[in-house]
Parts: sequence; C-alpha cells; structure tokens
Amino acid sequence: MGLNDWLTRCPLIAILRGVKPAEVEAIGEALDQAGIAVVEVPLNSPQPLDSIARLATRFGDRMLVGAGTVMTEAQVQDIHAAGGRLIVTPHAAGPVVRAAKALGMLACPGFFTPTEAFAMLEAGADGLKLFPSEAASPAVLRAMRAVLPPGTAVLPVGGIDAGNIPAWKDAGAAGFGIGSSIYKPGDSAVAVAAKAAKLVAALG
Repeated sequence: MGLNDWLTRCPLIAILRGVKPAEVEAIGEALDQAGIAVVEVPLNSPQPLDSIARLATRFGDRMLVGAGTVMTEAQVQDIHAAGGRLIVTPHAAGPVVRAAKALGMLACPGFFTPTEAFAMLEAGADGLKLFPSEAASPAVLRAMRAVLPPGTAVLPVGGIDAGNIPAWKDAGAAGFGIGSSIYKPGDSAVAVAAKAAKLVAALG
C-alpha cells in the first residue's frame, strides 16, 4: 500500500520518541486497538532498531512501521533490515529519500519552504512532513497546497493535538504526526490508549 492508503485508514502517525523495546509491543497493541495504523520510532530513542523489529514482527501485517529522525543513507539500510517500511526525516534530505525508495520503502521527509517541498517531491517523496508546524499555521499549509501537485500528502508535525487537528484538517492536511500528545516516555499502554482515543475522536 502507498502512504495515502495508510493515511486513509487513519491519518494519525504515532511518534513514539523515547519508547523502550520492552514496552513497545504493549503500546503498539493499544495503538492498534485504537485504529491507528502508522507508527514511527525516532532513532534517538533507546535501541530504536530493536523496537522497530518488534513492532514489525508483531504488527507488520496491519500497521505501517517505520523510523523517524533518520539522517543518513546507512540508517535507511539498518531500518530496512529491521523490518521498517517508512522513513521520516526532520529535514529535506534528498539522498535519504532516494535511498529509501531504492529499497521499496515509503519516504516522508521534512520540509518548511516551497523550495524544499518541490525538491523532496522530485527526489521521490511519498509525502511531506511540515516541520516544525508550530512555526507555521493552517493558513501557510493552505497557501502551499495551492501550488503543490494535486494529491500531495502534507503532514504537519510538531505541537499537534486534539484541539488543533480540525483546523489543520480543514486546511488540507492529509495526516498528522503526533508526538507527546499520544506518547511521552514513561506513559503506560493504558495512558496511550486513552490519548489515542481522544485524538481519533478529534478527526470527526
């Protein structure tokens, strides 16, 4: 499935920054039960490749599992070997996008300007991560969507919560990267389930 197919199932991407391998499967189960279909483990988490492998093994048939804060082509190789299928970067990194696409993976690089957006699409990006979205606004997204190719999936990331999802959705966001509003280090699976339910409800 393409990125848009996963986002159609549920437009929320759960960013599990700081998650530990020993807890990641229980948290993944809570997210799965809530209907969330895309999970990202940032590489600056403890033993991230272990967590990605555990998620991919247990949920890979029904969830898109990948990595965030990906900086190098070598990391793309490692994530692919661990079973990850999605590469998310904090920056406009053409070589990382091309490395992911060469391995048949999905790539959602970060961008903040139209120049970066078009460069990432040219590199083969499946979607674009508007980051940090706290420094932008739904109005900025609406203006960018007027010039981006129709169907381009733009996902604001940073400061997204149940309160501002509707405004971003109205501006044309195809999905939302959710960090601390869905998981903070130390959160139990029960806590994550409650947060996830609130976010899903905000989608309308």
